Amino acid sequence: MNGAVIRTEIRLAALEGEAENAVMSTVRTEIRSLSVADRLRLLEEIWDSLAETPEAIPVTDAQRKELARRRRLHARHPSATKSWAEVRARLTRRK
Repeated sequence: MNGAVIRTEIRLAALEGEAENAVMSTVRTEIRSLSVADRLRLLEEIWDSLAETPEAIPVTDAQRKELARRRRLHARHPSATKSWAEVRARLTRRK
């Protein structure tokens, strides 16, 4: 009996996966039908929605190590950093 339950759960999970794939396929098609400007606006909205719950965004071990490395570097050389305003101004001058 237990084997039948597991097989049923696996089949249900497969069906759910297929339904999700079908939905995502439809979403991808709809996104591609948007203009570039509309896709950029959608991207901004998605990014903003992710920023509302930063704790839900997974961070890999490699990313944690890199953040720790950067914090140590900043602690040793705080004057080596640039503000966002300085970086933006430098990038603007490059154009």
